[in-house]
Amino acid sequence: MWENDLTRVLNINYPIIQAPMAGGPTTSELVAAVSNAGGLGMIGAGYLRPDQLRNQICEIRRLTDKPFGVNLFVPNRYTADEGKLQTANTLLQPIREELQVEEEPVHPTFEQDIKTFQDQLNIIMEEKIPICSFTFGIPSPQIIMKLKELSIVLIGTATTVKEAVLNENAGMDAVVVQGVEAGGHRGTFYGKDSESLIGLMSLIPQVADVIRLPLIAAGGIMDGRGIMAAKFLGAIGVQMGTAFLLCEESGANNLHKEAIMKATEDQVVLTRAFSGKMARGLHNSFIEKMKNYEEVLPDYPLQNELTKAIRKTSATKGTTGHMSLWSGQSPRLAKKLTVRDLMNKIIFETERLHPKL
Repeated sequence: MWENDLTRVLNINYPIIQAPMAGGPTTSELVAAVSNAGGLGMIGAGYLRPDQLRNQICEIRRLTDKPFGVNLFVPNRYTADEGKLQTANTLLQPIREELQVEEEPVHPTFEQDIKTFQDQLNIIMEEKIPICSFTFGIPSPQIIMKLKELSIVLIGTATTVKEAVLNENAGMDAVVVQGVEAGGHRGTFYGKDSESLIGLMSLIPQVADVIRLPLIAAGGIMDGRGIMAAKFLGAIGVQMGTAFLLCEESGANNLHKEAIMKATEDQVVLTRAFSGKMARGLHNSFIEKMKNYEEVLPDYPLQNELTKAIRKTSATKGTTGHMSLWSGQSPRLAKKLTVRDLMNKIIFETERLHPKL
């Protein structure tokens, strides 16, 4: 009933992918539960050390014999602008003092990021992971060739038609079409962030008319209605983040989950304040304090490291005021369920809307 080109290439029952949310939500239990329920569980490996990635792969294999994948952040060259770093530290110091933050930030380097990325790729190849997806860019032709030689399915991310074309030309097997409604970081890698803020309903058909890759819709999809809308517009699969972030198996902080459950659609905003890269999350006091300074903040990942201890301390103290509460634009549709119950709910709703799917 649900079989299509995407389910066949991914070897799954339902074209439902759990978004690879980096930073803690994608626990081994969450990834395995999604795969066991017939979808595709994904490790958000963006912030994992290579040894952590290998350990999580081993954990998941003890919990499921179904396919699952790994998502990586493609490193982009950046430089440490001392003026912006000083400005950011000046702005952040009162917040550090207010929260009594003791941890000092450690500035990353592009060279370190490249090494970590390569080490992660090596693990994916050594462990024979069947699916690998990429955010923030497209890996080199050499990397793509190596992964394809091992029959690893490659999934790119696009926030514009141009980015989708670049993914197809690079040899991706499918592409996630990320609408502006999506929670967390924007996957934009070509052009300005401000030029990529396209709604999912507008983006899917425009991409579908230009490229031939299987399209996976992402951004605000929480139930069967969203899946059917994406299907009619030209997508044959969906990637859902916020819906799975609320699940019992998710590693997201309970403060984060509760904040989404209480939120309304007009409280979900785009901000560069936490990381230096455009991302969507719930408005809070940190975003409000920093909203007039976003253009003078350091680029990702430098700003991300400068705020890391602030976010961590805020969570430890039980307050959401300075946490990055990533969320898609449909928080009113959020439900706290187990993965199994969520998948059953989504499948029932979709089949009820279109029994002959």
